[in-house]
Amino acid sequence: MSVSVDPTTDPTSAQPSGTEPAQALRPHAEDAFADELTTLAAQDDRPRPARWKLSPWAVATYLLGGVLPDGTVISPKYVGPRRLVEVAVSTLATDRALLLLGVPGTAKTWVSEHLAAAVSGDSTLLVQGTAGTPEEAIRYGWNYAQLLAHGPSRDALVPSPVMRAMAEGATVRVEELTRIPADVQDTLITILSEKTLPIPELGQEVQAVRGFSLIATANDRDRGVNELSSALRRRFNTVVLPLPESVEAEVDIVARRVDQIGRSLDLPAAPDGIDEIRRVVTVFRELRAGVTSDGRTKVKSPSGTLSTAEAISVVTGGLALAAHFGDGVLRAGDVASGVLGAVVRDPAADRVVWQEYLEAVVRERAGWTDFYRACREVSA
Repeated sequence: MSVSVDPTTDPTSAQPSGTEPAQALRPHAEDAFADELTTLAAQDDRPRPARWKLSPWAVATYLLGGVLPDGTVISPKYVGPRRLVEVAVSTLATDRALLLLGVPGTAKTWVSEHLAAAVSGDSTLLVQGTAGTPEEAIRYGWNYAQLLAHGPSRDALVPSPVMRAMAEGATVRVEELTRIPADVQDTLITILSEKTLPIPELGQEVQAVRGFSLIATANDRDRGVNELSSALRRRFNTVVLPLPESVEAEVDIVARRVDQIGRSLDLPAAPDGIDEIRRVVTVFRELRAGVTSDGRTKVKSPSGTLSTAEAISVVTGGLALAAHFGDGVLRAGDVASGVLGAVVRDPAADRVVWQEYLEAVVRERAGWTDFYRACREVSA
């Protein structure tokens, strides 16, 4: 059985005459990196699994970056252990589902989106997990006007992203799987084990065609919310995405993403911004680890996660301040308020942690006087 879905209306088609087409604030991965994907496909002569746009080797190259035989540079989308990416891609080439597990900010969603874009050319088949995600979001729903008028029929059925991926042999993403209620999670068991989605109202079923794969993401810290049943967990190959191993690796990740986001928002490049990025990353890593980078001073950790994603947000906000209200140079005063907001989530406990860190570590660190003063000013 195949399920047809009306194409999404092109938002640029409604533009008034004489105006430029509206640009998406955040293009999908397959649109933002269309040139790289096209170039990779043209030069990719390795075997491809059924309905894959690229070979597994090319998918890994797309994520990790590299230089093609014709000299084309593929930008890295993920900075981390190569073997983890190879395991993830190899999993999708089998009949197993992939679970990307990790603490907040380890690029689980980012990796899942780019995997779907490289494998299927479409990252939009997505189920966003929340406490209110219904079973229909994974199985199917009904057009109630059609249902009441004509009864259960193909025309009345509204396919979920999972059903569409099964019918089309595409990749579907399920974000924040552990936030979905346990009984709804278990809807996936038959889909992943039998590769079949029954439709008892019609006496029919949808069988997954070759090329179908499912990528789920889950947060390590959400295990107590709706922990996966053992039956469901067995249906996944799990890849744990770690935090960046070193300061330099994390600085590189933050700098790359801030540059991409800044260009999409037409923000000017901030000269010498790498110094402030390194400071933000250092602060976050030390507070996460509970010890300074030299290992000499123990510090208390705040209640927040202080993830790489939050560092990207802090620096992007600072870049906007520098561009619109400063001289275009990213300085300590531009990132101080963002750091404070990221660290102090619990106004009572976290503020004490921050003040102690500020006085015991930042104040005594050579070359950080401007950062200390800026943080003191916003913390007052």
